[in-house]
Amino acid sequence: MKILLIGANGTIGSAVAEELAPRHEIVRIGRTSGDFHVDISDSASIRRLFEQTGKFDALVCAAGNVTFAPLENMTEKDFALGLQDKLMGQVNLLLIGREFANDGASFTLTTGVLSHDPIRSGSSAALVNGALDSFVRAAAIELPRGLRVNSVSPNVLVEAMGSYAPYFRGFKPVPAADVALAYAKSVEGLQTGQTYRVG
Repeated sequence: MKILLIGANGTIGSAVAEELAPRHEIVRIGRTSGDFHVDISDSASIRRLFEQTGKFDALVCAAGNVTFAPLENMTEKDFALGLQDKLMGQVNLLLIGREFANDGASFTLTTGVLSHDPIRSGSSAALVNGALDSFVRAAAIELPRGLRVNSVSPNVLVEAMGSYAPYFRGFKPVPAADVALAYAKSVEGLQTGQTYRVG
């Protein structure tokens, strides 16, 4: 399969590439690194990406920004980052990408544990992750041509605990390699409308 991997340079993206590269063609995409570049918060940038990459069999997005801050300090602008980038960025990858996807292609989006297990300063992430998981369930029943869509919702990563440990006390972190298996299940399996929780 030809797999477009957005966020290929990140911790999750690198693990997904390592998992899938022995079996598939991986097109590595990042904001400033990789084979192609994209700003997922900009729909014109997304369209340019697909015009450059052409047809594909699977798309994995392991990218997206949100604001982490106490709710008392959050403003509409702070929420707008997550809504425009991680939420609508991934939604637009599907909306625009379906025009370029081969029959039976899959889309795998990234959400996260905060949709169902919130933390202090995580209201933006919780909002966006929950919305994406709901979008996946709804979009799956309407996609044509055998197209599939799933999301992967990982717990905090072992590799990220150096930065995020104070926010995730009591959480059991998961290795990125374990998270990558959920992406492989989405890409190489047959299910659609699923959220794969890891950890």
